[in-house]
Amino acid sequence: MRIRVVDAFTDKPFAGNPAGVCLLDTVGWPGDAWMRQVAAELGHETAFAHPLPADAHADWALRWFTPTAESNLCGHATLATAHALHADRAMPLTVRFASPSGILTARTRDDGTVTLDFPAASPTATPTPDGLTEALGAEPDAVYRTGALGDLLTVVSDETTVRSLSPDFPAMAHLTQQHGIRGIIATAVAGARDCGYDFVSRYFAPAGGIPEDPVTGSAHTALAPYWSHRFGRDSLTGLQASARSGLVCTKIHGDRVHLTGHAVTVFDGILQHTPG
Repeated sequence: MRIRVVDAFTDKPFAGNPAGVCLLDTVGWPGDAWMRQVAAELGHETAFAHPLPADAHADWALRWFTPTAESNLCGHATLATAHALHADRAMPLTVRFASPSGILTARTRDDGTVTLDFPAASPTATPTPDGLTEALGAEPDAVYRTGALGDLLTVVSDETTVRSLSPDFPAMAHLTQQHGIRGIIATAVAGARDCGYDFVSRYFAPAGGIPEDPVTGSAHTALAPYWSHRFGRDSLTGLQASARSGLVCTKIHGDRVHLTGHAVTVFDGILQHTPG
């Protein structure tokens, strides 16, 4: 069984967010435990996809697994899957994925960019949970819930604060589990004009086994509507300021968000131990 590791939301290797991609030849899923084991072996969130019949409402079925659990939505692994399909066919294409978050569309272009069509997660203001400031390592200016996405969006004073955050991960894991939160997004406006991006963010999900995610496509489904409202513009570029870093171009389309980025395949091989 062929398996790849693709760096998403970057145009150079060893940057962006790595994702495993396993394109299955047959209709149907291997066991969930096996898919988690593959993700654990790779050490990355991994997308599994299989083709659907021609008369189905989508082209491929898609699921995502971390080393510990199945995800409801994963942007970078979806982009990585579309990149792998594009590489196999050597031509631009549009793919409809049937996923736990509904139908997701990915469009590839001649320049190799991939645009994902995801549901927007409109932020709703909420009181700051007890312990958040201590767990995050900074006092947020504002805090928002993100609906079905399940994240907590925290707005801090400036880009320098975002970059210098050093969270207390055990405390953060306890807080997110206590409040039923998937992860915590920290964000601020870009520190300078004409720097190539409009806002910065970082993403932390220690309870899910990801202390800090390098580039989180799904988090931008909440970041895009928040910052588009602040800036009064539909099209923006976000920099996720992790150690690996990555750029996500966002555009609001009603209740949907288009996320655009590059991807690079860094590993391409054969998985020797397959289910059954």
